[in-house]
Amino acid sequence: MRTQPPPGRSGCSPAGLGPLPALPRGRPSRAERGGSGGAERRSRPAALPRREVSALPARPRPEAAEEGAPVRLCGSRMPLSVPLLLRPPLHRVRALGRPPVRALMNLRELVSALNDFASPALAESWDNVGLLVEPSPPHTVNTLFLTNDLTEEVMEEAVQRKADLVLSYHPPIFAPLKRITWKTWKERLVVRALENRIGIYSPHTAYDAIPHGVNNWLTKGLGTCTSVPLHPSPAPSSPAEGTHRVEFCADAEHLDAVLSKIKDIPEISCLTTLPARVEGEEQTRVSLNCSQKALLEVVALLSQNSLLYHKTEILLLQKPLLPHTGMGRLCTLSEPVSLSDIIERVKGHLQLPHVRVAVGAGRTLESPLKKVALCAGSGSSVLKGTEADLYLTGEMSHHDVLDAVANGISVILCEHSNTERGFLSELRDALAIHLQNKINIIVAEKDRDPLQVA
Repeated sequence: MRTQPPPGRSGCSPAGLGPLPALPRGRPSRAERGGSGGAERRSRPAALPRREVSALPARPRPEAAEEGAPVRLCGSRMPLSVPLLLRPPLHRVRALGRPPVRALMNLRELVSALNDFASPALAESWDNVGLLVEPSPPHTVNTLFLTNDLTEEVMEEAVQRKADLVLSYHPPIFAPLKRITWKTWKERLVVRALENRIGIYSPHTAYDAIPHGVNNWLTKGLGTCTSVPLHPSPAPSSPAEGTHRVEFCADAEHLDAVLSKIKDIPEISCLTTLPARVEGEEQTRVSLNCSQKALLEVVALLSQNSLLYHKTEILLLQKPLLPHTGMGRLCTLSEPVSLSDIIERVKGHLQLPHVRVAVGAGRTLESPLKKVALCAGSGSSVLKGTEADLYLTGEMSHHDVLDAVANGISVILCEHSNTERGFLSELRDALAIHLQNKINIIVAEKDRDPLQVA
């Protein structure tokens, strides 16, 4: 038979936890407070009458229950385990299991972070990279949408999935647009983007150059190998300014006149003077940096004085090369592999049923390969002239393939975007880390290479 709680308690306690605190039973009446006198009001209220409950079958005492065994709180039929009562409140437990709340990012803050991930300065000079379409500020981004090619079908997917910024590997705006109408498909992309407040950002060849970019991902299809850039990238910024350094010596008679004229030439920097001794005479050594355009004016000025001109030195300034950064990759396999095996590895990595193959002169499908030169996308200009056993790229011109084959180099062509698109999944994970999971990052499902084998 279940017993009632003693007076002053509202329930019983599980084993080992001690008594539970009394709960209020409502405000006592004036009679229970002992009348209206001040002293009586401050007196302890009379005990409330016990509540009658129906008899229940006898159950073991709570203190006899083992830890973790279900017990009942008086007045409740819900089983609770003892450890649960020692845990934080339920709302805190639920909060711990809730997925992290993603914060919004301001568009300009996000663009700055994307530029840090891969500097646009690493892109080829002919390329069009960075933020291409910007909705009116302020614009916040909750969802970043990744695609290789931004077609109209992919744009509609971005709208349906409520994207705030599209990162399109290939720039949808390349040739200048003279108008924004509904006439051409690229103009319509801009219209749809602005109508739905979607920005467009393109990294293109900047992602080709970085160590953790598209070309590095493509090398993973070859198996174990080491790789170096075919065309290393110089540091985007360097302490030295200008493209050339000019140094010459002048005596006191000509120094002031020459310096005053040099200071009037634009694009001159780092102008310094130091005392020097030339052929036993005290002179001043002048050093300056200048652009290619300014160099012509400096040389023209110094050539007016044969003594100055014959003592002039011109140095070409080169920026330091960045390690593991640049266009294309030259890969050295850890051990020789036949062409047929490489073909199967590439197809598996790119998830393609077919690739196009040209076998180099004097080679067969079983010929061993040791060096592979590769470039994602269209690699003719990057691969041309490279000594290797195999060229791997998306597309090459007919005549460039003939040249490679004649030189004993085999060629694998996978179609342009097939050598790039698979990188997007790896990019999504890398950007999630780089952006500290502040926004949602999704990959387009409608994006595909326009060519297929019929």
